[in-house]
Amino acid sequence: MKYIIKFFSEIAIKSKPVRRRFVDKLAENLRAVLKEVDPEVRVQRHWDKLEVETGVGPAQQRRMVEALRSVSGITYVLEVQSHPLGDLDDIVEKVLPVYGERLAGRTFAVRCKRNGDHDFTSVEVERKVGGALLARTGAAGVRLKDPEVTVDIEISKHTLYVVGERHRGIGGYPVGSVGPVLSLISGGFDSPVASYLTMKRGMRTHFLFFNLGGRDHEIGVKEVALYLWQKFGCNQRVLFISVPFEEVVAELLSRVKDSQMGVILKRMMLRVADRIAADLEIDALVTGECVAQVSSQTLRNLSVIDEVSERLVLRPLIATDKEDIVRMATEIGTRDFAASMPEYCGVISVNPTTRARLERVRAEEERFDLAILDRAIASARQTRIDRLTDEELDNVEVEVLSVPLAGATIIDIRHPDEEELAPLQVSAEVAKIPFYQLHARAAELPRDRTYMLYCGKGVMSRLHASHLLAEGMLTVKVYAP
Repeated sequence: MKYIIKFFSEIAIKSKPVRRRFVDKLAENLRAVLKEVDPEVRVQRHWDKLEVETGVGPAQQRRMVEALRSVSGITYVLEVQSHPLGDLDDIVEKVLPVYGERLAGRTFAVRCKRNGDHDFTSVEVERKVGGALLARTGAAGVRLKDPEVTVDIEISKHTLYVVGERHRGIGGYPVGSVGPVLSLISGGFDSPVASYLTMKRGMRTHFLFFNLGGRDHEIGVKEVALYLWQKFGCNQRVLFISVPFEEVVAELLSRVKDSQMGVILKRMMLRVADRIAADLEIDALVTGECVAQVSSQTLRNLSVIDEVSERLVLRPLIATDKEDIVRMATEIGTRDFAASMPEYCGVISVNPTTRARLERVRAEEERFDLAILDRAIASARQTRIDRLTDEELDNVEVEVLSVPLAGATIIDIRHPDEEELAPLQVSAEVAKIPFYQLHARAAELPRDRTYMLYCGKGVMSRLHASHLLAEGMLTVKVYAP
C-alpha cells in the first residue's frame, strides 16, 4: 500500500530553507511513528509531498492510517494506487477497478489534479474518465456539485495516482520543528487540550505537574501526559516533571488572606515553572487557562499572575468556550480522563478576588516563606516520559509474561479507539476496562483471580500493574505477547 502525504498549507508557503527543514522533520517523525507498525516502512521525500510505502496487511494498514492522522504537519493522507502514466484510455482502465463498484446507484464527479507537461488537460481527463464511468458502471449520473462519490485522480509528471481514500490530517507543524515549551498539566479538560494544541503547532511539549492530591492524582496525570505523547508526540524526547506542592498550599492557607489565595497560588506555580524552564533552556510556558472561566482567570488576575514570570506564557485556550474545549477533548481522546479524574484544588477561596491589585498581592506574599518554593524545586522529579513506567517499577516488581497464564483473566486496558482498531485475539478470558477507569473499577473485581494487564506497547499496562500491586488491590501481571 502506498500513501501520499499532503503537507499542512502553511508549510508550503515557507521559504525554501524553512520548508525543507519542516519537511525533513515531518519525514523524520513519520519514520519514528510508522516503524512501530511496520519496521520496513519506506518514507520518500518530495518537494510537494511525502510518499509512504508499506507491505503490511489490511489490519495493520488501518493502524497506519490512524497513526498518520495523528501526526501534525499533515493536511491529508491519501491511500493511492500508483501507475506509470499512459494515455487517457489507460487512465480509464486504472480507475475502473477502484471506483466501479462504489458508483452503483450513486452520483459522482471526477476531480483531477495534475502537474507536469502532458498532451491533455485536467479537464480532458475528467471528461474522459467521467464518460467511461457513466457508460460502464451502474452510476446514477454525474453531479458536479455535492456528488455522492468523488473520483479522485492525481497526475505528477509521469506517474498516475488513483486515490482510493482521502483522510483528513490534524494540520499544524511537525512536532519538534518550532521549539520546546513547558506545559502545566493538571488532568482536567483544559490543560491536556492546551498541550495537544502546542504539540499540533510543532512545539516539543514537556509536562509540569504540581502535585496537590497525592499519588493517585499523580498517576492519573501521568496517564494523560503519556497518552498525549504516545498519540501525538512522535516519539520526541520530553520530560514529565512532578513538583510536590502540599507544603506550598499549607503555607498559603496559614499565611495568606482568603480572597488572594487563588491568584497567589498561581503566581507560586508560575515562579516554580519559570525557574524550571530556565534550567531547561525553555522560552515559554503553557497553561490551559481561559479568560473569565474561573475567578483567577479574569484579565486583571492573569496580568497579575504573569508578572512573576520572565518567560512568555502561552494560553492556547484563552478565548475558547468550555463546550468547545470539551468537544476537542472528545476528539483527541482525553475527555474520559477528565471525567474519571476531577482536578484537585488545595485552595478554595470563599470570596476570591476578580480584580487583584499587584501591590496588595505583593504585600500578602511578604508573609509567605519563599524558601518553601526552593524546597519544592529541589524535591521535583524529572523523568523522561518514555521511562515513567521504570520510575514506578522502582517501588514494586511487576512480572511480564508473553503467554497467558492458565485461568488468568486478561484485562485489555487500551483506549477504546485503539482496541477497536486492533482487537485482542487470545484464547483466554478477556475483560475490557480502559486504563483511565481501571483504578476505580478494580474494587469490583474478584480477589481470588489472577489478572494480566494488556496494552499495545506495554507501557501503560506496567504503570497500572505497579500501582495496583503497590496498593495490594489485586494479583496482577502484565501480558506482553
